[in-house]
Amino acid sequence: MHEQVRLGKLCLIDGSVYHGRLYGGERQAVGEVVFTTGMSGYQETLTDPSFCSQIVVMTYPLVGNYGINPMFDQGRRSYFAGYVIGDLCDCPSNWRCESTLEAFLKEQELPCLTGVDTRSITRKIRSHGVLKGVIVAEETSDEEVQALLASPDVHDQIAQVTTPNIYTLGHRSKKYHVAVLDLGIKQNILNFLQLFDCHLTVFPAFTSAEEILRYDPDGIFLSNGPGDPKDVPEVIENIKKLMGQRPIFGICMGHQLLALANGADTYKMKFGHRGINQPVKDLRQNKIYISSQNHGFAVDEKSLAGKGITVTHISMNDGTVEGLEYRDHPSFAVQYHPEACPGPGGHEYLFQHFIDLMEGRHHA
Repeated sequence: MHEQVRLGKLCLIDGSVYHGRLYGGERQAVGEVVFTTGMSGYQETLTDPSFCSQIVVMTYPLVGNYGINPMFDQGRRSYFAGYVIGDLCDCPSNWRCESTLEAFLKEQELPCLTGVDTRSITRKIRSHGVLKGVIVAEETSDEEVQALLASPDVHDQIAQVTTPNIYTLGHRSKKYHVAVLDLGIKQNILNFLQLFDCHLTVFPAFTSAEEILRYDPDGIFLSNGPGDPKDVPEVIENIKKLMGQRPIFGICMGHQLLALANGADTYKMKFGHRGINQPVKDLRQNKIYISSQNHGFAVDEKSLAGKGITVTHISMNDGTVEGLEYRDHPSFAVQYHPEACPGPGGHEYLFQHFIDLMEGRHHA
């Protein structure tokens, strides 16, 4: 059973208020309120660094039913500002369960509001776009809520989530050496790259191009990450210096930054794509894949003209750009998470394409 029950509320900047029960951390949560549609994978979602500084609403009503196990963590901790769910499960049941979601929320000091109609919140966001919000105790005054809502927006998410130090993964006997730029990378992406005979050197997000190239990698991987890609112009400049030096594969934030480095533009979406059931069409194969996604910005297709960039994938929901190939250097990127953790499989061919590009360099 739950240890204690506190009353709380989610207050949105448009004036709407949702009342519920508070669990987890004592702090007040302030951030952009977004929703994700996954029916499972709540632990991977909670520890995905791409959600840094956001208040995340789960559309699926029951959360926590199979417990928590550290083996599924995707980041060093949860970077959520807050969490909103319909029903927090009392009694999880799974052979891998080592802890409860409630214990995880307490350990992470993460404010969680439960007992609210999450689908009502989702419909509001879909209609009006993402809204700033706060999770506070029920007795918090309107003046304090308004002061929190007026607080400055966060723009240093990548600095918060990137690794503080360079580190390596995988044995050096593996065939390919990949330099990974950690913009907020998920653990399963690192695991996937190692499955493709790669040993990895993982770099902090703001590492210079010169230092990365000093390690003489066979390819460069630009990871997922949180926030607005235009918040990190220094990373964009470093990517410009890396282009053409080695094959590059980018996903999510890496996809957006690579596009900006090539002179394209990005924009903020109305409510983004977050979930594990997003249909994407590979235009070259004329085939539709179901993908895992977590992003609130997209590449502007109109900005690609005349820049040597080919659109390779599009969203079947709204037609937005989901994949790009670069004709002037061996680089490509996708907007979604091909390692799909959580999510559907079938995207391994993208990792194989990266291997093929590195193999071509070997034989050049």
